Amino acid sequence: MTQCPCGSGRDLEACCGPIVRGESPAPTAEALMRSRYAAYALNQTEHLKRSLLPEDQSKHDAEGVRQWSESATWLGLTVHSSSESGDTGEVEFTAAFELNGMRQEHHEDARFERRDGNWYYSGGHVRGADPVVKGPKVGRNDPCPCGSGKKFKKCCGA
Repeated sequence: MTQCPCGSGRDLEACCGPIVRGESPAPTAEALMRSRYAAYALNQTEHLKRSLLPEDQSKHDAEGVRQWSESATWLGLTVHSSSESGDTGEVEFTAAFELNGMRQEHHEDARFERRDGNWYYSGGHVRGADPVVKGPKVGRNDPCPCGSGKKFKKCCGA
């Protein structure tokens, strides 16, 4: 029995595992957000592209996301709030990770859309001017700490 990295306290197979592998859809916006965190922690980055809105998937930087996922040590996820209204959802969360020996936190208000019964990540707003970072600055060509899969210069650094 392996505990799910999303912080739910549940077994991986009863929580995010099937969603990350694409075997079952996320039942809620929060479940999709938790599965996206689990995908980073488990280095299962295909799910991160698959869970983007279809029109955004072509912009996904798979190699950059993979490198960031593998180079970080994922320390935990805190869901502050979650709400749904019809086919839209919002989840405020903080993802903690360590990168290059420095602890960092990514605090985001994430937006989700449900289309044809499937939830997709549609974007988000990083809390504060920049993510809370304790350590070196993010370089222009580094993956954006918001988790979009884009380079920093094309995302939050634009």
